[in-house]
Amino acid sequence: MPERDARSSGKFLFEVDGLEIGQFSEVNGLSVEVHVESVEEGGENQFVHKLPGRMSWPNITLKRGVIQADNLFTWLKDSSGEGYAAKGRLERRSAAITLLAVDGTRLRAWNLADAFAVKWTGPSFSATPTGSATEELEIAHHGFQSAST
Repeated sequence: MPERDARSSGKFLFEVDGLEIGQFSEVNGLSVEVHVESVEEGGENQFVHKLPGRMSWPNITLKRGVIQADNLFTWLKDSSGEGYAAKGRLERRSAAITLLAVDGTRLRAWNLADAFAVKWTGPSFSATPTGSATEELEIAHHGFQSAST
């Protein structure tokens, strides 16, 4: 049996409800912060009690080279604009960001709860070649769980 190449390709696969949106070369905002509440106790002057509070999950931004895919715009339309207006409510979806190995196998995944697109930025166009065109997608969510594949 051939051995799997576990080196990262530097590519991330983004899927919504199992449907591929695209492969991205950069992911930012994959983090969580636990807010700390301070509680002062009468008579205790050495320290202040620190208790865990709410968790906050920042929006995630994905960047990639431009590819031909309508899945992104279909999802964006369904979760905002006409899709939102027609249904009168936001349909949040399950999403996943998966790190791919050089050979295309899945190395690690982050499953996002209740995701929806909040911003898409297309490529800038110029007559002078200054680099590759990229698209940027920003998504909001209610948290994630890390999963090995």
